[in-house]
Amino acid sequence: MIKKRDDKIKRAFSEKDWNEIKTSDSWQIFKIMSEFVEGFETLAKIGPCVSVFGSARTLPSNKYYKLAEDIGFRLTKAGYGVITGGGPGIMEAANKGAKNANGRSVGLNIVLPFEQEANKYIDLDKLINFNYFFVRKVMFTKYSQGFIVLPGGFGTMDEFFEAITLIQTNKIGKFPIVLVGKKFWEGMIDWIKSSLLEEKNINAADLNLFIVVDNPEDAVKQINKFYKKYLLKPNF
Repeated sequence: MIKKRDDKIKRAFSEKDWNEIKTSDSWQIFKIMSEFVEGFETLAKIGPCVSVFGSARTLPSNKYYKLAEDIGFRLTKAGYGVITGGGPGIMEAANKGAKNANGRSVGLNIVLPFEQEANKYIDLDKLINFNYFFVRKVMFTKYSQGFIVLPGGFGTMDEFFEAITLIQTNKIGKFPIVLVGKKFWEGMIDWIKSSLLEEKNINAADLNLFIVVDNPEDAVKQINKFYKKYLLKPNF
């Protein structure tokens, strides 16, 4: 792994001729386009869905795994499909809950150097494998009616902060973002208030872009509450 990283750094600083640049970059554009096309064609048919995020490292014995499974089940019973990052942990749990409720179970898997495999609870016709994180993130945002975010690592934080940034800057319409696990999230929220808000890097109103709950019932209730005055439909 270290050698591969060193090789990448060396290649970044090495000089390339025009033919190498043109060939490499042009081919990459086509690969990116193909991922967008596959994503759009597959996800345009799925109907209203909610994306569930959280750590791939969470074990089935963990309480948050069980919460995610319950959330997936309840979302399906409420009429939503479930979208996850397709991997193990929290993602697997949410897909499992959707599958057990005979609902739509979607997986947007990312191809990683350590070979993350898609979990077995995803509908086979709703599994897409991505090479590019940014393409995958477009799909989450474009085809989700809401985000439910359980405890996770950098990837989970990335999805959460990108979503509230896009809403804050009016690049996308507002949709519900629900954080599950008050104890887990309270430190981050205290930091946001004492640092970002204190320094006036955000407005007080930005804290209303998400809500924190502790149980599956309230998580799904927040999604339903947001859409109670609308006819549910895909957001595209």
